[in-house]
Amino acid sequence: MATTSAMTARHITRALVRYAWFVVGYNILVILWGALVRATGSGAGCGNHWPLCNGQVVPLSPRVDTVIEFTHRCMTGGATFIVLGLLLWTFRATVKGQAARVAAVASTVLLVNEALLGALLVKLGYVTGNQSVGRVVVLSIHLSNTLLLLGALTLTAALLGTGQRTRELSLRGVRAMWALTGLAATIVVGVSGSLAALGDTLFPASSLRAAVEQDFAASSPLLLRLRGVHPLSAILAAAFVIWLVTQARRANKARLANVVLALLGVQFVLGVMDVVLLAPVWLQILHLLGADLYWVALVTLAAEYLWSPSSVEVGGFSIA
Repeated sequence: MATTSAMTARHITRALVRYAWFVVGYNILVILWGALVRATGSGAGCGNHWPLCNGQVVPLSPRVDTVIEFTHRCMTGGATFIVLGLLLWTFRATVKGQAARVAAVASTVLLVNEALLGALLVKLGYVTGNQSVGRVVVLSIHLSNTLLLLGALTLTAALLGTGQRTRELSLRGVRAMWALTGLAATIVVGVSGSLAALGDTLFPASSLRAAVEQDFAASSPLLLRLRGVHPLSAILAAAFVIWLVTQARRANKARLANVVLALLGVQFVLGVMDVVLLAPVWLQILHLLGADLYWVALVTLAAEYLWSPSSVEVGGFSIA
């Protein structure tokens, strides 16, 4: 396997691997700015227009909410170009059958889905103060796609680093089932957390007691009654992650496993702070940043655990 991986990785440069991780980082920034759009109620800053902003290519004399929303659209447009750049560079630097190609294609498809779902939210008016079930459904799909996109980009970067071929990878067996279950549970945590944050934005509480009462009141809107899903799913997902971390340590992946465990702990602390401080915008953004970094680290750990690569030379340095 080592010889095969080394042969398929011979054209992958250190610059490409670094660029792939840059794409991951840039998309995290896009996600964070999207959260700012939601938290500040700027989703309708460009009106019911897409891709134009209030019927203009570049808005003239824009309001603050228009600036926030238009900036997010510009960042999303930038993401399109850098992901396409990653796709083209990956295909030029790899050979047929290399796993990074599959991940890069998946990233591109998910990016297209991301743009279409974002446009759908705008065109259907599922922004600002909209409280409909339709918004919850479309937004949940949108948020799931966002995490899948970030995961696919992470896999692209990781697989470029190892130079593995698709046939070397497998998703069979008990440990693959448990790892995938943990990743799926983490997606549920991420989606439910974003919906909880939306509920905090649309229905701000005056105190912690009032927030708890909102969650259990029969007359409360769906978004508030769904807030309890987030902490419950976080506890269940943590159990899977702790199992993965334990198994990864046994497989000599202790350093990355410790990073995942540390980020998980930070997320729980930020989650408690979010509840106690009634979810101020700055803390929502910080909590989301931690969630994105945690997701990237978790996907990387799962990939290394399931598909532990042999030592190969990529871009002039050894990767084990």
